[in-house]
Amino acid sequence: MQTAVYTNDSLLLTQRPLNISTAAVTVYAMCQHMPSVILFYLGLQFINMFLGIPTNLMVLWLISKNKGDSSTSDIFIVHLAVLDTFFCLTPPLELANLVYLTSSSTWYVLRFFYGIKDSSPLFLSCICLDRYMAVLHPITFTKLKDRRHRPVCAGIMWLIILAYAVLKCIDSIPSFNKVFTVMILVCFSFMVFCNISILWALRLSGPGRDEMHPVKKRAFKMVLIILAIIVFNYFPPVALFPFQAYFSPDVFTCYIHYIAFGFMDISSSIQPLLYLSKEQLECQTCCCICCITKETENTNINVSSTVYTITG
Repeated sequence: MQTAVYTNDSLLLTQRPLNISTAAVTVYAMCQHMPSVILFYLGLQFINMFLGIPTNLMVLWLISKNKGDSSTSDIFIVHLAVLDTFFCLTPPLELANLVYLTSSSTWYVLRFFYGIKDSSPLFLSCICLDRYMAVLHPITFTKLKDRRHRPVCAGIMWLIILAYAVLKCIDSIPSFNKVFTVMILVCFSFMVFCNISILWALRLSGPGRDEMHPVKKRAFKMVLIILAIIVFNYFPPVALFPFQAYFSPDVFTCYIHYIAFGFMDISSSIQPLLYLSKEQLECQTCCCICCITKETENTNINVSSTVYTITG
């Protein structure tokens, strides 16, 4: 009987038989008793490819076009769009690997790209931190606005992401999947904290007023939508993966695994779509944030990226 080793390799189950033989089967064949979730997952991946690639390229084009009027978070948004664009190229190879191929060589390529996508919350956390400082600590934000710490931070993030992707690709560290579990838990908690803090500041930024200013109300709704998308994309893996031991191997590898990462990966399309939709609200939101900071800290800041989505 063939024995297989299953590891949580981000988006896919990595099938690496200990007894290499011609009897090797595809992942889809192993999960043929519950194929609906895999088909659902593949559908989301191809949505990412057909929708995510053009929208992410459009985000890059818009930021390049408006370089003279860029926001402080644009550097992180650019790197995130590049990361998502490359990830959206993988569905054809992923389909072939899941349904048709039994060779283990292509898994190395896929695991590298999955490692890249796994680490995308790091850039999202940088965007969250930038907004949090702009709204809650505007004086400090203004002092640091023109310094080169953001490019340095982006470079450090890429070093971490590439190191993580290479280690995942090699797949030689026991229980390496726990690194992803810890990373997603920490990043998710940090992003939720930042957005709730921004919502709280928007809610309270107008002492003595019974009604929130219409512009502030629109900004509040936009940040609330961003928070909802974060929960939609990242809560499934956060809620399910720490409890992997409580699921049977078949249920986890053929069902839970693909549900969790299907919701996470669709962020590659949702994120640029929300960024593009916020363009018409950008000026109004900037006015709102400037109004808030004048009332609280008597300073002007440029935070035009406040309405940019922070999903993955």
